[in-house]
Amino acid sequence: MKLFRFKSNFKCFIFLRYKFLFILLVTGFCQAQSNINTFLKPSDTLNKSRRTGVYIGESAALGVTLIGLNQIWYKDYPQTNFHFINDNNQWLQMDKLGHMYSTYHLGRVGAEMLAWSGASQKEQLIYGSTLGLGFLTVVEVFDGFSQEWGASSGDIIANVSGTALYVSQELLWKEQRILPKFSFHQTKFASQRPETLGASLNEQILKDYNGQTYWLSFNVHSFTKDSFVPKWLNLAIGYGGEGMLYGKEAEAIENGVIQDSYRQFYLSLDIDLTKITTKSHFLKTLFSVFNTIKFPAPTLQFNDNNGVKVHLFYF
Repeated sequence: MKLFRFKSNFKCFIFLRYKFLFILLVTGFCQAQSNINTFLKPSDTLNKSRRTGVYIGESAALGVTLIGLNQIWYKDYPQTNFHFINDNNQWLQMDKLGHMYSTYHLGRVGAEMLAWSGASQKEQLIYGSTLGLGFLTVVEVFDGFSQEWGASSGDIIANVSGTALYVSQELLWKEQRILPKFSFHQTKFASQRPETLGASLNEQILKDYNGQTYWLSFNVHSFTKDSFVPKWLNLAIGYGGEGMLYGKEAEAIENGVIQDSYRQFYLSLDIDLTKITTKSHFLKTLFSVFNTIKFPAPTLQFNDNNGVKVHLFYF
């Protein structure tokens, strides 16, 4: 009987101990989440220390990125006088959409960071547009001085377009109703030319234009103001290309390759994560980060080679 009571009490003690530890962990997590939410909550008025932190932090991060890019990418190639090249007919213009996408979201992140500090909308837009457009312009200058490449007027136009898309919506609607988004799937073409299209998944996401799709995602509720339409529901129009081993047909022929590249257009549903109602500033920040990626959804695909194709889920 004593042994049974000892075991019973011991189990009760273990249960209470782990219950106490569990309560401590939950309390600690809630406290940590509370602290994170307090930190991430945008300031109602200008917080100069936050604004200074944003300026210094982002300037340092982008500076280190540019230095690293120069050392890793451009250092091993010979330099020349600044010059332009015409690459507007390469890769079915997929690289230009990449430029537009990048400047838009760099500008958006910069503006949102200043909004967190309590800065005015004017300051947010000036800083955001300068951040996105300025960073990609410096990269274009690097290209211009490289003998291997050259500055591209098409890239510059795409950079300006991405910044203009963000700023114009803020000025016109005070919100972002049209979002550039990105999706990627692996293709058979990367293995045929891995040195250019990428040997690993990480490289292919950046280099294999055949698997990339760029989207403009329209928030339905913002345009219709229909109470029956969920605020988070978007309609997305996508653009991609396939069959590309080289930038253009002539280059493929020079290398003895018959390249049958073609454009693809998509119509799909999407989700605007920033329209999901939550009081958690942690979740709002998380939603803002992942709102750059197209949500997998039923999709219609249109192209000249295959006509109309239906995807149950396309990414």
